[in-house]
Amino acid sequence: MDMGGGHDMGGMMAPPPSPAAGGAHAGAGGMGMDMGMRMRYTHMTFFWGKDSEILFTGWPGADGGMYALALVAVFALAFVLEFLGSRKLDSLLPSAVAGGNGRRAAAGAVRAAVYAVRVGGAYLLMLALMSFNGGLFLVAVAGHAAGFLAFKAGLFGDGGRAQVEDRSNKEEVAPAACC
Repeated sequence: MDMGGGHDMGGMMAPPPSPAAGGAHAGAGGMGMDMGMRMRYTHMTFFWGKDSEILFTGWPGADGGMYALALVAVFALAFVLEFLGSRKLDSLLPSAVAGGNGRRAAAGAVRAAVYAVRVGGAYLLMLALMSFNGGLFLVAVAGHAAGFLAFKAGLFGDGGRAQVEDRSNKEEVAPAACC
């Protein structure tokens, strides 16, 4: 074996092609390309267009209707994620303050389940955005903004109180003075 930076493989040969890869579509000598293979939509920079793959192989592909469905689904997921992180939902969940150990455990389990759904949805949304589709990115931001407006800025039943940086009822450590 040549270890000095050359390309001599020291008698090692590549394994033969598998029957699935080198079957009826293989060219001369089994080294041809499968011409029946479909085009994959993998991008590593933002792009604009409907031809993409989001979360699943081949979906939505080049179908404009399925791309529109993907946009609606991403908007809805971002909107729901804002609800799952809102005080409105927090007020609807059972409180672990009052009650016995069984009630505390049940309330904690419900809150943990809601948190798990929220985090799982956030990861799913992040994976969808990794398709680098610019339209999908804009729709996700719009879904988060609409959800924030609806659930955290007081549009739906928060009594008009904004949930933005409201730390009036929480104890905070004063920031350290510098200089």
